[in-house]
Amino acid sequence: MEDHNTSKLSEPASPVASVASADIAAEFAALTAEEQEKQRAEWSQELARVEEEINTLRTVLASKTRHASDLKRKLGITMWKEITDDMSQGLKNVKESSVFQRTESVLKSTSEKTASVFGSITIGITSKLSQMKNSDSMRSIEEKVGSAYENVKTRVSTSRSGSINSFPDALNENNSSSGLNSPTESITK
Repeated sequence: MEDHNTSKLSEPASPVASVASADIAAEFAALTAEEQEKQRAEWSQELARVEEEINTLRTVLASKTRHASDLKRKLGITMWKEITDDMSQGLKNVKESSVFQRTESVLKSTSEKTASVFGSITIGITSKLSQMKNSDSMRSIEEKVGSAYENVKTRVSTSRSGSINSFPDALNENNSSSGLNSPTESITK
């Protein structure tokens, strides 16, 4: 049985515990058999006292916990309120942490830079579209489409009076009178 207890003493949980366990084992081994038995009896008594104190403290803690629960119930403090208060306090602590502050500033800076880049891209595209709109070829296309539209509109309104039977006929007649073969052909020229 002594070997079993000695082996338990030599199984430390950490390097610091191994030094302490080795010291205790060495001191215990240096004792005579009678002294070892006396030491074990002292440790057993002390263990019994400590376990009794632990049980007393558990009983007192359970009593205090019940009393606190009764008071909370009387005050209207519910479990849900406690959880939400804990969550609010936790979020507040996170928001006040330096890590959160740095992360927030990095994200803000990144979003500002991204907005700036997209803004410059939008300005560039708007500028190019404006240049295209003011170009001679675009004006030419606008004029041709505009005159074709006016001609078709005129033909359709006259078709109501019976001279042209349908919209496709009016469109075909307009294309032949303006020298255009198809709408897509005028755009590609």
